[in-house]
Amino acid sequence: MDLHRLNFSHQDRQQPIGIAVNNDPLELECDRLSSTVDSFLYERIRWDRIEGPLLARLTELSRGVFESRPDFELTEEGATSDLKRFVLKVHSNRIIAIKMWLAGGRALIDAEEIERSKYKIAPAEPISIEFDGVGEEWMAASMRAILARIRNPEAA
Repeated sequence: MDLHRLNFSHQDRQQPIGIAVNNDPLELECDRLSSTVDSFLYERIRWDRIEGPLLARLTELSRGVFESRPDFELTEEGATSDLKRFVLKVHSNRIIAIKMWLAGGRALIDAEEIERSKYKIAPAEPISIEFDGVGEEWMAASMRAILARIRNPEAA
């Protein structure tokens, strides 16, 4: 499976994925008018309608990857409304953090080192895909790529 890799800055991570998920002319016009009338309320409603469910789907898929592995656990830690962040635990040991977010109509996933963990993660660009391509196979391949980057410096 081809994992699309893109480099997004922190600023890009804060960008909404777009006004409407589809190109339905009525939906686009409704979004335009709603935003014109009250942009703050529009953004809240848009997030609840579009981005919230997309992040929930990413969370569901990521948990599903480790469903059959009682030795692996994802614990939500340090998440915001724009970013889901989980600590990966193996045998109850904190290993790394896995981050998921949306930007420019794409779902992105990446990993980072965490405090109280001896494990290191090799640098790499975030893995991304257009949200329409997100599914179990993509999430499993993404997690496999992230796990392959984890190293124990003490095991040298």
